[in-house]
Amino acid sequence: MKRSLALAMILASGFALNAVAQTSAAAPAGPTKIAVIAFQAAVGQTNEFQRNFADLQKKFTPKRDELKTLSDEVDNLQKQLQAQGEKLSDAERASRARTIDEKKKQLQRSGEDAQNDFQQEMQGLYGGVASKVGEVLSSYAQQQGYTLVLDVSEQQSPVLYANETTNITKAVLDAYNVKSGIPAPAAQPAGATARPAARPAAHPASGAH
Repeated sequence: MKRSLALAMILASGFALNAVAQTSAAAPAGPTKIAVIAFQAAVGQTNEFQRNFADLQKKFTPKRDELKTLSDEVDNLQKQLQAQGEKLSDAERASRARTIDEKKKQLQRSGEDAQNDFQQEMQGLYGGVASKVGEVLSSYAQQQGYTLVLDVSEQQSPVLYANETTNITKAVLDAYNVKSGIPAPAAQPAGATARPAARPAAHPASGAH
């Protein structure tokens, strides 16, 4: 599911930033003022996204538990067959083998269905927040007089160097959190699974942290 999160971020980021680029293109000509942003990080760290993603994880917890139970059942049946195989008749061994094979197929189908469902909802969740962050980014860039904003989220970013003062990731993130009015999620207890919030990509030339 982490892979789905990354895929959804990549797809939605492109749509949101295209909208920003179209808006910026209409700005009047003047001195060039450039900024960079780790857009995926900005979206992934918003209070709204983290809240909604936590809710999505809770929604799929019963399905994960169901798949875990089925997986454990298959493992136990396989161990039993290995341990008792020599004592069983050919017909009994064949019957148990068929049962295991059927449960394996069921586990694979259910796992694929759950993965697809999670990915679709993840894309919708991320895309909805990303489009709104894109609007805040556009407004912020215009207010600050930026004529071009480059995304440094991707490893293949064309940005080879950027001074940290040009990084507006946190500024846009803070502006969005204020606008949304959604409070930061409560801190998780020690040992709990951390939320997979995106962080600015480790881009050696971006200056993003």
